[in-house]
Amino acid sequence: MSQQPGRVALVSGGSRGIGAATVRKLAADGWDIGFSYIDDGPAAREAEKDAGELGVRVTGTDVDLTDAGEVSSWFRLTEEELGPVQAVVCCAGLTQERPLTLVADAEWRSLIDTSLHGVFHLCRIAVFAMMKRREGQIITVSSVCGEYDHDPAGHDTLTRPGVAGFTRALASQARRFGVSVNAITPGPGARGRDAALVPGHARAGLTETIALRRFGSATQVADLVASLLAADAPGVTGRVLEVPTAISF
Repeated sequence: MSQQPGRVALVSGGSRGIGAATVRKLAADGWDIGFSYIDDGPAAREAEKDAGELGVRVTGTDVDLTDAGEVSSWFRLTEEELGPVQAVVCCAGLTQERPLTLVADAEWRSLIDTSLHGVFHLCRIAVFAMMKRREGQIITVSSVCGEYDHDPAGHDTLTRPGVAGFTRALASQARRFGVSVNAITPGPGARGRDAALVPGHARAGLTETIALRRFGSATQVADLVASLLAADAPGVTGRVLEVPTAISF
């Protein structure tokens, strides 16, 4: 893909996993990038350094996505430093592989706050700015795990499909203002965790649901993000798109 300098992207959860892969991929494509992280300074500085060496402007900021005020401040500061944000990629989220019966109330609230409220806070501030300019793209990273009863037990499986539903609803409201909103379903193994960590009995069943019979990777998700943000795909909106080697959604 040819580089188009001057474009600005905002990436949440950009210090590790899919977020870090997305920061590096978009930097390689010529995007200036503001990304968020939380309590992960060393990894954030590494991602910032790698992206900066590709000749773009990049800033990593410690942001609590569950705090609407912090998210709004981060968005405004990024636009002041880098320019109008043309793309937002929501990668931040929590995953805890544990049966729902063992989840404490505080853990559940933490998961909802980060994986759903965090997406809402970022998308709300971004879509208002984009609608005023009548252009922009938003991508949320969802999951297909809740669709398969043989996936490893975990309460993340209930929040990620919620992100996909939120994405479709926002797309229907924003499309008339020239703003596209899509979700990507990375499937197992792509969220920065080694596929080998999935229990053997569950991994065998999961592999049978994947078209190419192998686990996806963070890099593949980042590649799909970059493709959606490419100039030749502006009309795609309201879609939940799968990574080719991940489970279908």
